[in-house]
Amino acid sequence: MMDERSAVASLAALAQGMRLRVFRALVGAGPEGMTPGALAATLDVPASTLSFHLKELMHAGLVTQQRDGRNLIYRPSFEQMNELLAYLTAHCCHGMACDSTAAPDCSTC
Repeated sequence: MMDERSAVASLAALAQGMRLRVFRALVGAGPEGMTPGALAATLDVPASTLSFHLKELMHAGLVTQQRDGRNLIYRPSFEQMNELLAYLTAHCCHGMACDSTAAPDCSTC
């Protein structure tokens, strides 16, 4: 279960345009993730700029990094994303059933 400190860190990381674009690109890539080169090409951003933003997203727990031979693979943390969404909607409609549609659970993709 996410606490307020983690929610603030996640929201702060996403409160910057390029980081939000990076995260959305990774979510779009799904569990396979993307290499920094593919991300840089997709977003038309210099590698050094991308590296800074990936580091911030990793620090917030929204992105993971895995070495695959000579490549780094960045993946979205669907668990962290879903916990953030759950934290933000935990008191929706004062605990009553509401008409809003639940956010998709991307961890099952």
